[in-house]
Amino acid sequence: MATKRPTASPYRCTECGWTTLKWVGRCGECQQWGTVVEAAEQTGLAARKVSAAAPRRSAQPITMVDTTSTPRRTSGLAEFDRVLGGGVVPGAAILLSGEPGVGKSTLLLEVAAKSAGAGKRVLYASGEESAAQIRLRAERTGALHDELFLASETDLATILGHVDEVEPELLIVDSVQTVSSSLSDGMAGHPSQVREVAATLIRVAKERALPVVIVGHVTKDGSIAGPRILEHLVDVVAHFEGDRQTSLRFLRTLKNRFGPTDEVGCFDMTGSGIEEVPDPSRLFLGSGKPVAGTCITIALEGRRAMPVEVQALTVPASGPNPRRVVSGVDASRVAMILALLEKRAGVNLSKHDVYVSTVGGVRLIEPGADLAIAIACATALRDHAVRHDVAAIGELSLSGEIRPVTQAAQRRTEAHRLGYRTLIDEHAGSVRQALSLVKGTATVAVDDGVPVF
Repeated sequence: MATKRPTASPYRCTECGWTTLKWVGRCGECQQWGTVVEAAEQTGLAARKVSAAAPRRSAQPITMVDTTSTPRRTSGLAEFDRVLGGGVVPGAAILLSGEPGVGKSTLLLEVAAKSAGAGKRVLYASGEESAAQIRLRAERTGALHDELFLASETDLATILGHVDEVEPELLIVDSVQTVSSSLSDGMAGHPSQVREVAATLIRVAKERALPVVIVGHVTKDGSIAGPRILEHLVDVVAHFEGDRQTSLRFLRTLKNRFGPTDEVGCFDMTGSGIEEVPDPSRLFLGSGKPVAGTCITIALEGRRAMPVEVQALTVPASGPNPRRVVSGVDASRVAMILALLEKRAGVNLSKHDVYVSTVGGVRLIEPGADLAIAIACATALRDHAVRHDVAAIGELSLSGEIRPVTQAAQRRTEAHRLGYRTLIDEHAGSVRQALSLVKGTATVAVDDGVPVF
């Protein structure tokens, strides 16, 4: 009698859960490479044992749930607390991602030192650097404290042993892709390893009410490396970003179970570490007298309104195809604004090279900066400077109409607080009328008596 062959274990995609009877290099559902791994299914008996062993908890009305036992704890960095919604929640699992070299480790070392200085014991576990390397960076940034403990480990069980020994009030793991667990197959960074390590750290965080900050690597397209389930497991997903050519850094939340997801923290990366920037408006403004081709707009970064200076330069084109060079703004949107100026306002820039940039390395991606870009380009053409107390906010439609922007009241309040007495917005009606208003607030630098527009 023929022997019955055992059923082969199916293969499962760690990204989307797609299953197949044989291994393939590329998932047939999400089209990701290298995410299909062997998934051993539990038998019915094992599943019943797990279910029977699970403790039962009675359901209760949501109004009876006690939240007074989980107050937020300050990290010592006000900008970091702002992004998290007011502080660190005990038992929260925070995933911090960012490009290599942007300053993730420097930021977390500063958070660790500030927390230790506030009387909280912190364990910083690094799988990428030795304890001596971290100590040298801490000396440079002034992040030395007796309550800050370092561990250079890549084994999850050893890190958990340090947690039992130190009993910290904040755990930082840098990074999840460098830590491996003996309970899962594969090398560190493999999707199954990342999933096992993250699930174990999150379980420890919930059981001990211990906040855990996990650093995650990013892929070349900017997404978080590893299985997608990693972002679903954690409570907060934060992204640390910035241009390497500038010292400005932004911390944003992509997911936050304990607070808003539209807050932004501003930091300045210096040679002695990272510093908070509670009022970043000074970073995005030029200095000195008004210059032709500049205009101030009030941009939104999360919930924070801040003034940003838009600069434009126009020169006669030397070739048949004028150049359009931008920095910090969207090139296609600038091209649309230039066409709109020519059609709706009579500002002909078709024979000029146009250069548009922002100050301080900030990137304007919202349409609320359209009007400021248009004013900067138009005033650059006739070499007229707008007064320093004039700001402009508004989105431009293809008909030349100025459309209102989001959070307009907050932008106006911030503009008046900073001393901008004239604010040109949707009340001007059209871009032609807005340029007429600008003409009345312009100071003639060259070609006195020549019409501005």
